Amino acid sequence: MKIKSLIICIVILINSSFVLAQKKYSLQSPDKKINVVVTIDNDYLKYSVTHDSTVVINDSPITMELSDGKILGQNPVVRNYKTETVDKLIKANFYKKEYVEDYYNELTITFKGSYNVQFRAYNDGVAYRFCTRFPKPITIIREGIFYNFNENHTAYIPYVNARRSELDFITKQFFNSFENQYTVTSINDMISDKLSFMPILVELEDGKKVVITEADLENYPGTYLIRNSEENSIKGVHATYPKAEEQGGHNMLQYIVTEREEFIARVQGTRDFPWRCMVISTEDRELTNSDMVYKLASPSRVDDVSWIVPGKVAWEWWNAWNIKDVDFESGINNETYKHYIDFASEYGIEYVILDEGWAVNKKADLFDVIPEIDIIELVEYADSKGVGIVLWAGYLAIDRDMEEVCKYYSEIGVKGFKVDFMDRDDQKTVDFYYRMASIAAKYHLIVDFHGAYKPTGLNRTYPNVLNFEGVFGLEQVKWAQDIDLVTYETTIPYIRMLAGPMDYTQGAMRNANRDNYRAIYTEPMSQGTRCRQLAEYVIFESPFNMLCDSPSNYRDEDECTRYIAEIPTVWDETIALDGKVGEYTVIARRSGDRWYVGGITNWDEREIEIDLSELDLKTNHATEFRDGINANKIAEDYVKNGITIENNIYKAKMRKGGGFVLIF
Repeated sequence: MKIKSLIICIVILINSSFVLAQKKYSLQSPDKKINVVVTIDNDYLKYSVTHDSTVVINDSPITMELSDGKILGQNPVVRNYKTETVDKLIKANFYKKEYVEDYYNELTITFKGSYNVQFRAYNDGVAYRFCTRFPKPITIIREGIFYNFNENHTAYIPYVNARRSELDFITKQFFNSFENQYTVTSINDMISDKLSFMPILVELEDGKKVVITEADLENYPGTYLIRNSEENSIKGVHATYPKAEEQGGHNMLQYIVTEREEFIARVQGTRDFPWRCMVISTEDRELTNSDMVYKLASPSRVDDVSWIVPGKVAWEWWNAWNIKDVDFESGINNETYKHYIDFASEYGIEYVILDEGWAVNKKADLFDVIPEIDIIELVEYADSKGVGIVLWAGYLAIDRDMEEVCKYYSEIGVKGFKVDFMDRDDQKTVDFYYRMASIAAKYHLIVDFHGAYKPTGLNRTYPNVLNFEGVFGLEQVKWAQDIDLVTYETTIPYIRMLAGPMDYTQGAMRNANRDNYRAIYTEPMSQGTRCRQLAEYVIFESPFNMLCDSPSNYRDEDECTRYIAEIPTVWDETIALDGKVGEYTVIARRSGDRWYVGGITNWDEREIEIDLSELDLKTNHATEFRDGINANKIAEDYVKNGITIENNIYKAKMRKGGGFVLIF
């Protein structure tokens, strides 16, 4: 009897101590629909998220392991905590709206051991980050990032595109172009050893969705996601720091990592780390107008932005320098680029780009220009025509002489660089992005990052960074026959575009339906209708926006070209009107007193009614571009006319792979 009583007493004491040790802190979004519960117990720091009665994620651990053996978030001891509410407007630069509402509740928990964790709850999502306050630099072995779901949900996964080899397959995947279509799969059916790059989308109950990504990625590696060994769970993975590199890769323009360290980052001991964020939607369309990444990014470090000019770019690489009715041989030479400059000037296009080929191949030397190109002459000619010149540059070539290259080309009048083939996001490569942005800003140069990881807000911190690739763009039609860009294009507005602007390089004047499409490297075509290409200048956020086709093809299609040349690339207001992931998207954007409404559909012909009352239109008369009656057969068939909208309802009829544009 006494022994049994003693056992019961011990059990009660143990349970009591667990209850005493476990603490919970709650944080709600301003509209009280999102609830974050942070649990502190004898194991790990964990958090869970619900939206009304819908579980977003269950208890998910948060940890950071340091080289000295400390694991932040393990056996945490709380020193204090505080909450605050912030409600302000951010004046945005070169963005999809003039002002961004930054309204959230924040919980900061400070722990014994010189660190804290901040949580923010917005009306459309949640974010958290570590903040350390150590007096000396620290080395981070790994960060524990977990998303534990309550069910085996369906997810949209952009896997790293890598072939298997005898090498460590996970490590090999850290070298990639961040381009792939989405695999729609359940969480538990994700390929166990394949990484995916952010953002990803997960379908929840009640028609809700969550998109997972990160923001304010500075001096730290980017996060990949992979299936966790536990059911219904996804975890984060980071590339370890490069220990040794060699020149190689595409045309000897890349750093190839030959050996890696055992840690992911070395950083100052006092710093704030990247935000781990999730955007939660009740309707799919909400995802196409999210500002989460932008508002979590560090504020602008460029005091004077008056010299930064967004706009459109006449581009030669996609169309393979194919021009007609000229008396010279087209190619990478001054005569060809003067022709592109004349075209840009004729249509009021702000820039012409010299893509790969103007510098001597495989030298990785941006001062070693081929004899056929005289950049100073081209810059002077372009300037006389009111056009700016932008130069393509490989990663290694610009990194090795960054200050000298930026200084020289700025002094001769070049307006910016398209930097390509980084193909990594380890700490060293991420640091390159920030150095490039900073030095380019110093010399008043704009930047477009290609071969790039997804945006994480760098365009807010350095507004001279106007665009990013990190998207399975229209260039793929030059070589890939077995692709479905139409479905992809109706998916990326909800996932990839949520992270920030994307250089998709639309604007093809040769358009093909599903049966007629062929991958042709030198004379490429798009998938879907002509109106789809026009609508993508409304749908896709892109402050530095390529015109992918040739001057000859654009001149043959003057009506479409005038529209493309005149449409803005930055906006005062954006409103998501309708849409469903992978099916269709309708977005309205305003510049000044003019509204543009664009819509695209997948391969399903679609008729929908669109309510325009939210736009508060001052007129019911609009210019309309719509698919022609034969667009299913001849994808280039379209109609432009003036229409009258009755009762703020537009009845859109889109052909297979089609689209429409309204201009008020």
